[in-house]
Amino acid sequence: MARIYFNLPCLASNGKSVYSLWKFLVLGLALIIALLVIVPWSSVTRNFYGSHIDESLGELHYGIVIDCGSSGSRVYVYYWPQHSGNPKDLLNVQQLKDETGEAVVKKVSPGLSSFENNPDAASDHIKELLLFAAGYIPEEKHAETSLYVMATAGMRMLSESAQKAILSDLRKDIKKDFKFIAPENHYEVISGKQEGVYAWIAINYVLDKFSHSTFPPGQEMVNVVHNEGSGTVTHTRKKTVGIIDMGGGSVQIAFEVTDPEQIKNIPSPLVSEIHLGCKDSDLEHAYRVYVTTFLGYGANSARERYENMLVLQHKSSIQGTTRAQAIPDVCLPSGMAISGKDAVGNSHEFLGTGDFSACETALEPLMNLTEPCLKSPCSLNGVHQPRIDMSSQFYGFSEFWYSTEDVFKMGGRYEYWAFHNKAKEFCSTDWKTLEEWYKNGNYPKADDHRFRFQCFKGAWMSQVFHRGFSFPTNFKKLRSAQLVNGKDVGWTLGALIYKTRYLPLRDIENDKEHIETQATTTWQRAVRTMDTQFLMAACVLVVLAAIVIYMKHLKWCPRTEDLKRVPSMSLFMTEQDQMEQGVEVVKGQTFNI
Repeated sequence: MARIYFNLPCLASNGKSVYSLWKFLVLGLALIIALLVIVPWSSVTRNFYGSHIDESLGELHYGIVIDCGSSGSRVYVYYWPQHSGNPKDLLNVQQLKDETGEAVVKKVSPGLSSFENNPDAASDHIKELLLFAAGYIPEEKHAETSLYVMATAGMRMLSESAQKAILSDLRKDIKKDFKFIAPENHYEVISGKQEGVYAWIAINYVLDKFSHSTFPPGQEMVNVVHNEGSGTVTHTRKKTVGIIDMGGGSVQIAFEVTDPEQIKNIPSPLVSEIHLGCKDSDLEHAYRVYVTTFLGYGANSARERYENMLVLQHKSSIQGTTRAQAIPDVCLPSGMAISGKDAVGNSHEFLGTGDFSACETALEPLMNLTEPCLKSPCSLNGVHQPRIDMSSQFYGFSEFWYSTEDVFKMGGRYEYWAFHNKAKEFCSTDWKTLEEWYKNGNYPKADDHRFRFQCFKGAWMSQVFHRGFSFPTNFKKLRSAQLVNGKDVGWTLGALIYKTRYLPLRDIENDKEHIETQATTTWQRAVRTMDTQFLMAACVLVVLAAIVIYMKHLKWCPRTEDLKRVPSMSLFMTEQDQMEQGVEVVKGQTFNI
């Protein structure tokens, strides 16, 4: 019967074994070092285009919002780290920036509403924006990134059937090409009221008005009373700011109302109860906001209505005359001629006379200030507006920023008379002179459309603010803005904050469960928070310790000829292919198998 014996190589007796062992050791260490270098570096290289992100934030989550406006569509990319676990804190949502520090934003024209007669092409219009955004988000995060496509005033002006056709095309085609989380309710035409609420959330979020953990010295505070059960509860928190956002098709105004008696007098459709906490029962993050919107009162829509008004006035003044005449327009620079169409599609010529003060007066009929006011006081169109605390801070967005900054370079703190005098001087300047200045690059922020209609849009913005919303001309607490604290404060940021408000609940509940059950050991908590580099270093130490112990074991081994023969378990095997590899001894002869 054959016997099998094992002859383990010992360090002291086998030079080749020493060489093989050291070669294995060097290769192993090289592999571990490579892992230490490559793994952390690969986590820094987040995406194809490259982005400017604070790596200390840890694991990140991403969100995409597409603003489908009346003149074009813009995509915004946001990110946020894990929630802090503190119920008083909201998610730390930030706008993604590229490697140069510029916000990741892209615009395409025309507006989504232009596909009214060709809805099947709508997704191709949006696809360009999504490809752009996808390049800034790690591919492994695409399947957990939420996408929101929100259309505003331009789409609101279309019929319901046209809206549904365009959104249906988006829902059908986008899911074929992208892995983003985008169920059907992520595609919507938002109301003007929603747009106003989101803009209000965005600016107050960026200004840290929703943080209730700390109250810096000098911070203006307000007491807010809420009903709770059969009684009331009072919260002391930071005073929020109001907003006015004027786009191309509509304008919104929103501000918090904290006086319970004043709230009772506001028609319920004009008040939004906003809960930003992860639970609707969280009254610390509950806000009552007056918000209203005026469709057709955006700068571009107002221009169309104004031209129709001029055409009607002109027709009545030239009855019996067949010769076509240019229509005088006080809201265009002196000597500037443009063509336009009236409500029925007839073309007309308009010739600027450049009188800014007269322009302000000419625009008043478009605000419908004579409409019956069912509940005083009222603003545009006879809509109720509660009295505004004139010590409150307001921010003006979109047209408020463009009208003050792009041409006049006066963005920021708004003062009516300074703006009025600048506009009056500009509009009365001969158009040929202004055109020459524009070609010489004196107005780098203004595109051609902005430059041509600056007089009209500046007057419309000013009149809506002062005559429409009843802010006195000596009001000093309005700031026009595009960026606040270096952040874009468009309504898209507010929309994402509102849409993701329940996400922190998951982290908070997990933390509570962890504290209550104490199921996680101290060692496990340490490992969970351990950085990748430290974990790999620990692995290296374990491997080195194992090698040292093994080497010592080899040194203790006796020489081969002194080894005691130990029968192999193969004695109990009957088949040749079941035998273990080793040394076979047959009739006093030894040979390797």
